[in-house]
Amino acid sequence: MAISFNLSKKLVLLVMLVTVIALGITSYMSFDYATEILKQRGGEQLHGESEIRGETLRLLFESRIEQNNILANDPMIQLLVSKMNQIPNNELKNFQDSNRRDFLIQVQAFQELIGFSIGFEDTKIIGSNGKVFFSLSGNTNEDFIKNEFFQRGLKESFMEFESIKDGKKLIIVSPIFADESKKGDEPIGVIISRMRTSAIDNILVNRSGLGETGEVYIVNNDFLMLSESRFFENAVFQQRVDTIAVQKCFNEEKELVGFYSDYRGILIYGSSYCAQDLGIVLLAEMDEKELVEPIKILQTRILLTSLLIIMLVGLVAYFAAESISHPLKKLKNAANEIANGKFDVRTNITTGDEIGELSHAFDSMVQKLEESLIEIKEKEDVIKQLKGDMLLKFSQRVQNDCVGVIDMTDSTRISSKLSDDDVSKMYEIFLNFMAKIIRKHNGEVVKNIGDALMFRFPNIDSVDSKAMKNILECCLSMIESHDELKNKLNAENIDGLDYKISLTYGSVKVAESTTSNISDIFGPTVNRCFKINSFCPKNSIVIGSNLYGILKDFEEYEFTQFCSIEMKEKYDYSIFEVKRKK
Repeated sequence: MAISFNLSKKLVLLVMLVTVIALGITSYMSFDYATEILKQRGGEQLHGESEIRGETLRLLFESRIEQNNILANDPMIQLLVSKMNQIPNNELKNFQDSNRRDFLIQVQAFQELIGFSIGFEDTKIIGSNGKVFFSLSGNTNEDFIKNEFFQRGLKESFMEFESIKDGKKLIIVSPIFADESKKGDEPIGVIISRMRTSAIDNILVNRSGLGETGEVYIVNNDFLMLSESRFFENAVFQQRVDTIAVQKCFNEEKELVGFYSDYRGILIYGSSYCAQDLGIVLLAEMDEKELVEPIKILQTRILLTSLLIIMLVGLVAYFAAESISHPLKKLKNAANEIANGKFDVRTNITTGDEIGELSHAFDSMVQKLEESLIEIKEKEDVIKQLKGDMLLKFSQRVQNDCVGVIDMTDSTRISSKLSDDDVSKMYEIFLNFMAKIIRKHNGEVVKNIGDALMFRFPNIDSVDSKAMKNILECCLSMIESHDELKNKLNAENIDGLDYKISLTYGSVKVAESTTSNISDIFGPTVNRCFKINSFCPKNSIVIGSNLYGILKDFEEYEFTQFCSIEMKEKYDYSIFEVKRKK
């Protein structure tokens, strides 16, 4: 026996099926995505910690070295060291005592200058012979000639950590050069400064945001921990850290972000900041177990939430299907009536939901369709009435326009040497180029006739000198843009061309088309403009006698009358060439 499903049951089954499949896929993918996202966020957090704290330590170390270098370059200390280097060993004791005050003044002045926060505990100024010239903790006869720090300090400035009973001290070593020494000169001594490490420890022991197992510490190039461990006591210079992150830094000068075993042999997620030039690597680490614990919690919540959503969707789908099926049936019946040609049908469903909106859109569509059919019929009637009637009518108004024509010279010869595509491109460049200049001066392009362009400045008052001058400047601009037009044509492998411009002023009649918004102009003024254009020299401007009478008093321009017997006898009209005065 076949099982029949009505629309409501199909909707419930469809919604449940889609929900189960979507939530199943989402839950499955979320397990993997959640793991990756949380690991990525944990990694980004640790990487950020290592980068920020690493850069902070680097700035601190470099500032300490720079401050020690400032003391080493003090002119008085350079002078005292140079002088004491020349003292015999048997007399050095007396000079130590006599010069101690001078050294002490310079060191104290330096401390006051940079502040006491850098944590100086001792400063030793040693000559090139390894003898101590000054010590902040008191003069001593100690010989540094074989001291590792002293020998390295004769070559470069550097920082190092020194193990002491209660922890560590920061050692800063800088060479002393003679005043006005040159590159390559040997140093005359070394400054060895011991400083407290409280500022460094403050950067490392702050474990905010690192959870229960996260820590940040530094390791030197001997693979020994230089800061306190969260898990072991007295780890400074005692705990060896030979992990892959440390090896990557000191062996390959690379940083590492990822999972690896730490110095306890426990799997962690860590990020390193390699400062091989300073002899340290900073590590920010967190136990893998703590990192993935939120992932398990999130996965459990995703699963429970999915089950709850499926149950709720099932209930909602049942009631929604019942409320949807009835208005859908009404829409179906309305559609059938429209298919039968009844456009006055309306559904009028006001359920206040998407079905109601669909009904409103449906009714609006039918109404617009009905109105469109009526409008089409009305337009058909108008078109029928227009058949046989004139589509062009002349307005009764007469207005004074300034009419211009710009025409190519010898265009037939030029076109004969070009392909059809190049001819079209030549006309397009020429006509558009000139049209832009006309519009820039507030003129109107009327039409193009072959290779000529007719334009006008409508309703121009002849006594408005500013407007009349603008018209003349428009035409001169077209002439003066000859080279620019040539460059545009040459860019398309087309030779440059010449042209001529004519300009007249007078009354015109406007022809308006019933099929276009563009008006045409007619009359003697237009006819004269085209006529005098044939008498114009190439790349020049000519104007008629009526326009000359308006412009002749403009001192910026030069007007030259043409001796054209044909124009004078036949039309009783004179022609003038216009140029800009030089």
